[in-house]
Amino acid sequence: MGTTVQSLRAEALPHQPLIVSTWPFGKAGNEKALETLNNKDSLLDAVEQGIRVVEGDENNRSVGISGLPNAAGVVQQDACIMNGTDHNAGSVAAIEGILHPITAARRVMENTPHVMLVGDGARQFAIKEGLESMKVDSQKLHQEWHQKQNKPAPTERPKDNHDTVALLVMDTKGDIAGGCSTSGWGGKLPGRVGDSPIIGSGLYVDNEVGAAGATGLGENVMRYCASFMVVEYMRQGLHPEEACLKTIARISAIDPKSAEDLHLNFVALDKKGRFGAAGSGSGFQYSVTTPDSSKVLEGAAFTKKNVGPEGGNTK
Repeated sequence: MGTTVQSLRAEALPHQPLIVSTWPFGKAGNEKALETLNNKDSLLDAVEQGIRVVEGDENNRSVGISGLPNAAGVVQQDACIMNGTDHNAGSVAAIEGILHPITAARRVMENTPHVMLVGDGARQFAIKEGLESMKVDSQKLHQEWHQKQNKPAPTERPKDNHDTVALLVMDTKGDIAGGCSTSGWGGKLPGRVGDSPIIGSGLYVDNEVGAAGATGLGENVMRYCASFMVVEYMRQGLHPEEACLKTIARISAIDPKSAEDLHLNFVALDKKGRFGAAGSGSGFQYSVTTPDSSKVLEGAAFTKKNVGPEGGNTK
């Protein structure tokens, strides 16, 4: 575990496991994903088991059943999973009372002809599949939420409102998969779905190129198919960090909001074993795990100085 950040950036290879996820809380999920790969389980098992660790953390108010409730006091969760080798994918949205939405998303992918199930249909499918369900004290969550809000309104997003776990895994064969899970925007309108379960928005994986995942304000990710855009920039040869920055630059050039107010953050890895992350503002942290090291790193912060007029990195 003594590898430096600098050597991690330079030496990660496609023939050793590489796991990248959003935020410091993703680190525990990364380490579970690596353990799963070391146990000779599948790439999708690694993604699922890693995200389940984050979903199961009762202290995490961003992901899992303990996440922030919507305006009606109900926790509605979103999740997706995608396999880069065949582009197969599954997702669930606005699902309630299911302990591990990532597992429900995988069951949608593997046990139905569909990609996405939502709301009560997603919940009933998960229960039929034998997934663990639980009752949530919505009244208590509702009271806690409103006590913390001076002006609770689903049209404004406090800076500490929510975050998402997006977890990307490359195995020893160089194959890639990823997943995403969140409880979404606290105080959101019931039925609101963010970017996290939308393939191409909150997550996109292409085994020939790489993978990207997003966290932040989902509406701004969705409107630009942002994770797909990151992967496409990597397809053009950009380093993952550069691809994240260029995506933010492109969105910032179109959107009337300031870059800081976009609340965009991306993680990415490519087929060469390179990885990176960037945010539209400063302070975005992400987790990187290999057999030699497991670290929390600082993502690049977008500025007009470090990204040129076409979005290329000027460093």
